[in-house]
Amino acid sequence: MVKIGVVSDTHGLLREEVKQVLADCEVILHGGDLDDPKILEKLKEIAPVYAVMGNVDQRWAEKHKGGLDLPDFCRFSYGGLRFFMIHNKDLIKEDISDCDVILYGHSHLYEERRAEGKLWLNPGSCGPKRFFLPVTMAVLEVEEDGSYRVKRIDLSAEGSADKRKEAGKSAEIQAGSHPGKKKISMDKRDLVKAVMKETNRGRDIEWIAARYGISKELAAQICRLYVTHPGIDAEGIINKMG
Repeated sequence: MVKIGVVSDTHGLLREEVKQVLADCEVILHGGDLDDPKILEKLKEIAPVYAVMGNVDQRWAEKHKGGLDLPDFCRFSYGGLRFFMIHNKDLIKEDISDCDVILYGHSHLYEERRAEGKLWLNPGSCGPKRFFLPVTMAVLEVEEDGSYRVKRIDLSAEGSADKRKEAGKSAEIQAGSHPGKKKISMDKRDLVKAVMKETNRGRDIEWIAARYGISKELAAQICRLYVTHPGIDAEGIINKMG
């Protein structure tokens, strides 16, 4: 059996728990946003690495000359499977019809689905803890007959829905009162700024939605855009929301 470690969005942090999981793997795949070439070097000390450029890596390389030099996407075969890897799956322009596995990152959210005979896999983020998002990675186990299975590795005790709900309640207690369902009147820009501020404070999605009288879906969308686009402002989030 071949074990392939799949990680993404480490953002300058290589956790000991991640290294322990990868120690058993023959090769490591990184979906981008390393944010520091030292992460790549540390991974190479464990096993051979395939990695792609993330949006944060591009800015990092521009700021630190001679830094990360990675491809925007790559194709390769390993363990009898044909891989295509890119940081943001929305930017795929290449023909991937001959690929078995499509790997990507960017959203910080674990995703595993099968469509038209292909595996689409986002291992999530195993870097710094980002507010309500779990810390995850994956291991792809490939058998000699070509069959394979994916093991999701959840590294954060805060990753479960129950833990996130408890964290939200704690935030309410610390704030001194429950926000209730009262709708606060503000324009779109002010609302986005408020959600960004609450996200920085570690507020739970349910807490934010209740506090500002918006849906959990809208609160989650704003938070997700904020944490996956470092440096973005309220106007940028509004533009991406359409």
